[in-house]
Amino acid sequence: MTLSFLLSCTRPLTASVLLGLALSGCQSKSNATADAATTADSAAAPDATPAGVISTASISKYLQAVSSDEMQGRKPFTVGEERSTKYLADQFKQLGLQTGPDGSYFQAVPMVEITGTPSATMQIKGSGQNLSFNYKTDFVAFTQREQPQVPVTNSPLVFAGYGVVAPEYKWDDYAGLDVKGKTVVVLVNDPGNAGNDTTFFNGKAMTYYGRWTYKYEEAARHGAAGVLIVHDTKPAAYPWSVVLSGATSPKLRAQTPNKGADKCALEGWLTMDAAKKLFQAAGQNYDQLYAAANKPGFRPRPLGDLTLTASIANKLRRQTSRNVLAVLPGTTRANEYIVYSAHWDHFGVGKAIAGDSIYNGAVDDGTGLAALLSIAEAFQKAPQKPARSIVFLAVTGEEQGLLGSAYYAQHPPYPLNKTVADLNMDMLWPYGEMKDLTVIGYGQSELEDYARAAAKEQDRYVLPDQTPETGMFYRSDHFNFAHVGVPSLYASGGFESRTRGKEYIAQQRQNYTTNMYHKPADQFDPSWDLSGIAQDAQLYFRVGQRLAGETTFPQWRAGSEFKGARDKSMAGK
Repeated sequence: MTLSFLLSCTRPLTASVLLGLALSGCQSKSNATADAATTADSAAAPDATPAGVISTASISKYLQAVSSDEMQGRKPFTVGEERSTKYLADQFKQLGLQTGPDGSYFQAVPMVEITGTPSATMQIKGSGQNLSFNYKTDFVAFTQREQPQVPVTNSPLVFAGYGVVAPEYKWDDYAGLDVKGKTVVVLVNDPGNAGNDTTFFNGKAMTYYGRWTYKYEEAARHGAAGVLIVHDTKPAAYPWSVVLSGATSPKLRAQTPNKGADKCALEGWLTMDAAKKLFQAAGQNYDQLYAAANKPGFRPRPLGDLTLTASIANKLRRQTSRNVLAVLPGTTRANEYIVYSAHWDHFGVGKAIAGDSIYNGAVDDGTGLAALLSIAEAFQKAPQKPARSIVFLAVTGEEQGLLGSAYYAQHPPYPLNKTVADLNMDMLWPYGEMKDLTVIGYGQSELEDYARAAAKEQDRYVLPDQTPETGMFYRSDHFNFAHVGVPSLYASGGFESRTRGKEYIAQQRQNYTTNMYHKPADQFDPSWDLSGIAQDAQLYFRVGQRLAGETTFPQWRAGSEFKGARDKSMAGK
């Protein structure tokens, strides 16, 4: 899962494995030989589990394989990608699943790695002012334009509130203002977050309009040269250090025919202190602008005659990664598709911590991959084959910004208006069976009704997202399906253990977040209780079975920001 997963968890709460492959000299404290032997034994052992029932043995078999040291942390463009994607394709083949429509288990995903170095200072001039903001302490900047040098020179500065254009909320922060060639300064999150009115936008629960990625996209649609988001820890739900760590590392992007020419030349963030200095230089007051931006009828305004000058030097590296996909054809409605998704990538081999340099990614997202393969196995074992086709999709580049799922959504092997739903699995907790099923983005679509029915079969209750203000619905691969209108489900047990209660799970999650998340310590532990992962996988299997047996399509709820895209897609436009 992407770095932003951490934001919702830092609150108190709140078959054979490739035995002959070398480790390329990397060191790990996990017992690779023992793990491999255990995996091989479990792969060879007969599974007496009834057809259609997902077992912990199945979960364990796949989880140990995909998170073993041999997979080298599953980073794109490394031997870890070669090994992990080959393993997944081999499993799909062994399960008797068909290839994608092009005759391959792989979908090529062209990417570019951009290592950007911004100018040491950002110069603000005008109104007799001459401000110099320092890189990292006052601002961060990056670009999606694939050019060696990306300059922004004397670009007029404009304040555009939240940078939101939301017709369903009758809101337009760009109304009446031409921002072509200008640099737009916007607030983080969305207008609903600032007050206590639950009917305004989505209240404290972030909408897609609150995501920083949306703000960059919207500014580009209006022709802006640059866009800077004002960082505020509370509505952002993360400190400046998180912005800094994400902004200063090389970025993988999808290759585009125009090499990012339709993106803003400069994207970035300002610290709150820098933003206040900027507004003051323009003869404006931050608190007054903030208050105005949260009222209906707000109109954007120039920041005096201030202009911005900055530049970014880029190093570019182009390569091709790959999604892995397979299909179980439907019996009577084979041209309609249900997609199960999980991401295969993690962080590879990196800085050693406690002598271990392999970032195995067992929970993130080896658990999702194990569930994906176990669900595929369950469908194959089930006595009744699905009427609709089932697509099993393991995507690349999630940790780099949901890149593989975005590519799939923009280049779908199967028509989007024939895609019934996406059922996404990302980070399932290895702490035993749960009483809850927490639905991220609760209230978005009818898929939660399907999830509720399957949860009832397991004597579980449905729990809405417990930190909706962090916008978790927009931070895993299901979002890219939602973005193009496909109803998407992202749910798992995560807050109440069936036998040990809520406090136990809170402690386990906090320990994972502090000591294991995005670290080498996220590796398979034989003491894990995998019954909760099997439980979640079984629930997803039952949801897919029900969807596969129907002739109707689940719908977005009224008011969902994704309903319009689905309506347009289903109309054949």
